[in-house]
Amino acid sequence: MTTAADIVTFSHTYARDVPGLVLRWSAAEVESPQLLVLNDELAVELGLDPAALREPAGLALLVGNGVPDTVALAYAGHQFGNYSPRLGDGRALLLGELIDTAGRRRDLHLKGSGPTPFARGGDGLAAVGPMLREYLVGEAMHALGIPTTRALAVVATGRPVVREQVLPGAVLARVAASHIRVGTFQFAAATRDEALLRSLADHAVARHHPEAAEAPNPYLELFRRVVLAQAELVARWMLVGFVHGVMNTDNMTISGETIDYGPCAFLDTYHPATVFSSIDHGGRYAYGNQPAVAQWNLARFAEALLPLMADTPEQAVELATPVLGEFADAYHAAYRAGMAAKLGLAEHDQQLVDDLLALLRDQRVDFTNFFRALADGTARDLFLDRAAFDAWEARWSALGPDRAAMNRVNPVHIPRNHLLEDALTAAAAGDLAPFLEMLEVVRRPFEPRPEWARYTQPGTGPFVTFCGT
Repeated sequence: MTTAADIVTFSHTYARDVPGLVLRWSAAEVESPQLLVLNDELAVELGLDPAALREPAGLALLVGNGVPDTVALAYAGHQFGNYSPRLGDGRALLLGELIDTAGRRRDLHLKGSGPTPFARGGDGLAAVGPMLREYLVGEAMHALGIPTTRALAVVATGRPVVREQVLPGAVLARVAASHIRVGTFQFAAATRDEALLRSLADHAVARHHPEAAEAPNPYLELFRRVVLAQAELVARWMLVGFVHGVMNTDNMTISGETIDYGPCAFLDTYHPATVFSSIDHGGRYAYGNQPAVAQWNLARFAEALLPLMADTPEQAVELATPVLGEFADAYHAAYRAGMAAKLGLAEHDQQLVDDLLALLRDQRVDFTNFFRALADGTARDLFLDRAAFDAWEARWSALGPDRAAMNRVNPVHIPRNHLLEDALTAAAAGDLAPFLEMLEVVRRPFEPRPEWARYTQPGTGPFVTFCGT
């Protein structure tokens, strides 16, 4: 009889290197798992057989049934600016690590696999809708070229999940370079066990930033490389209008991948104050605040690393402060280069961009559609004040933009919020067809097709997302 062990052989280097940051735990048994969606492309990339994953042993693997040596990960975090010393995987488990076909170490992690001791009273479960959202948005981000965790599968559990209403349950199988977060370092630092903190940092260096090991101060260099990776990541978010929605320190990875697609969404009309999350009452994680929040989170990472950087806290702060300051320069360099490419220009023109964003904001123009229309020569139709656009467009045209190049970087398709909600509602009711069609669309973000025209239409009215827990 085929078992999960016949499908994949896991290693467990993280649990071995930092046993103080994991808790051995088993997934809640799922009696009759039913596959909703499987990422065949990702399975092959991981060296797994998609056909085997569709068999009973594969489905058991994808929900954690009988998988040995699974662990819940410990971490802390600042959530909306407030420190929580003990968060951790309340409804998730790390199955283990595998080496993909490119030789990269990847985590396979479950979400919605039942409560762990980190659950803090929660039920440890997940509903079909939020798990399919994470699957689709992760695939959209990957297709857009943005570093991201990705979903291998969503499997229905047949178990009801009680939120505002009773919903069908599911488990998400997520793949990541690792699940080490800023909050992981915060947890380790809070134990005041310097050996544990050093083991975590050494593991992070070896796994994600091995060049840092050769630096005179490897831990300062680890900090620098995470700063630069996050600066690049957030710039890419901003260039496609992505709003993460819950940029807590436990949702910032050391690898530089986007993680946790809970109350996330994409801009329709452009405005830097845009908030989608139902729990972000003060707008802390608004679209325009994301760069500053990322730097704030990185300051918390620096605080956790201080004991490793120098002999005294004062010396460590003196070393870390200018490195933290590199975030702004790196972010602006990545954003300016990306915005120049979006406008088809060889060089960034700050005043031109500032004036454009003010126009988009004041005229409530769709962010994604604008750049494709600009390349196609139809952007004027998006503005009520056409004279104002004409004046800006004349300045832009005088710079000799490459319109063909623009269409290689500006997507036609993003996960339109209202359409995704409609697809998730249908999926929860048993109809996966709208979800699967939208998945095909967002996997080809730069490919215009007449039959996909409705996927370019922005929604009307305010849109709100929920975290799903």
